[in-house]
Amino acid sequence: MGASVQISSGLWTASARIATDRQAGRVPSRRAPSRLTGPATRAMARDAGISEKQLRRRDVVRLSRDTYVPRWVARDLRVRVAAVLLTAPPGAVVSHLTAASLWGLAVPLQPETGPVHVTVSTGSAVRARQDRSIHRSPLHDSDVTRHHGLPLTTLARTWRDLAMVLTPPALLAVTDQVLGSGGTIADLRSQLARRPSGRGCARARAVLPVADPRAESPMESVLRWLLHAAGLPRPVLQHDVRTSGGGFLGRADLAWPEVKVLVEFDGDVHREREVFVHDLRRQNLLVAEGWVVLRFTSADVLGRPDEVVAQIRRALHG
Repeated sequence: MGASVQISSGLWTASARIATDRQAGRVPSRRAPSRLTGPATRAMARDAGISEKQLRRRDVVRLSRDTYVPRWVARDLRVRVAAVLLTAPPGAVVSHLTAASLWGLAVPLQPETGPVHVTVSTGSAVRARQDRSIHRSPLHDSDVTRHHGLPLTTLARTWRDLAMVLTPPALLAVTDQVLGSGGTIADLRSQLARRPSGRGCARARAVLPVADPRAESPMESVLRWLLHAAGLPRPVLQHDVRTSGGGFLGRADLAWPEVKVLVEFDGDVHREREVFVHDLRRQNLLVAEGWVVLRFTSADVLGRPDEVVAQIRRALHG
């Protein structure tokens, strides 16, 4: 990693700044801001002329015993990753949940924040710490790429790693997104062939046949897994619903056109008034055309999944 410390030029001395503040009628600040403008180790900061006292200022965040970042960028994942890689062993690669985030994959049923996940060679003695989680596994050259200027696992390798730690519903959501982001079933099967046994292998094989790049939200994928696990017929995704005269009524998240049943997953956007009113009007038109419309939220899918499955089963069987 080539992350470096940048030192702002033309710094005022404390006395000059206080004098200028007084002339302008401002109350002088008790502390000058830190000169740290990027991820750094203690040694890097010292070489750049930044003192231990400056590293303890409020506008500096210490991520671990020996890595620091400016507070104003401390929430930026790429900055935190760069900081972790400063003290990682050669060949370390960002992986698992962190790689998924950098690829833009939304992983449901997981905390939004956590340590940076890094994969190192099997013989590495590096240890996990507060800001990083260490995974030891062989890495083929084809498993590694650069994205946002950072070394991380490819989409397919990230998927295989996540199969080791995610539940099937969450893994299906990731698989749908991988396929919708340019990944292919062949890519994922190749990863399985490379590691045909071990943790997550059976889970990955179970999820692959259910995956569909047309899924439009992670929780929609979670709902689909519930229906699959319950043995319900496979729905059509993003089905265009039309009137008997051919007029377009809307697009359904999940549909069983042969029995005129559709299911909608309502995310947060559906709470907005304009969207809510549009949904109600569309639902009335669908019901008038003989469709059974079922709508669920994440509270339903996560809080009462058995009831959700039962309602859909009853609708499908009349």
